[in-house]
Amino acid sequence: QVQLVESGGGLVQAGGSLKLSCAASGRTFSSSAMGWFRQGPGEERTFVAAINRYGDSTYYLDSVKGRFTISRDNAKNTVYLQLNSLKPEDTAVYYCAATIAYYSGSSYSANGYRYWGQGTQVTVSS
Repeated sequence: QVQLVESGGGLVQAGGSLKLSCAASGRTFSSSAMGWFRQGPGEERTFVAAINRYGDSTYYLDSVKGRFTISRDNAKNTVYLQLNSLKPEDTAVYYCAATIAYYSGSSYSANGYRYWGQGTQVTVSS
């Protein structure tokens, strides 16, 4: 079983930055791909970014490329999402997610992730 706990959300002005963290428990973290998703008010949960288990391949939603950076520290069982140049449309609850160990499917689909955190609110004011 894997438990995920996000932190780092908050209220920031447009153009500002935040760094989200997701701490994972369990022994399979280093064997799992990790992803970040978000859900805005009245919207479906959508893919934001993902990273493979080695940390050498990353994937992004087109609208966040060049602004957001996903990274991981397997020694600390933690995955990060650096959010720069934030826009009001980035306002959402951000969720961390983990696949099962050695998952080889798509990193973009929520269906590929077995474990989810409780979410952290990011609010960007204009």
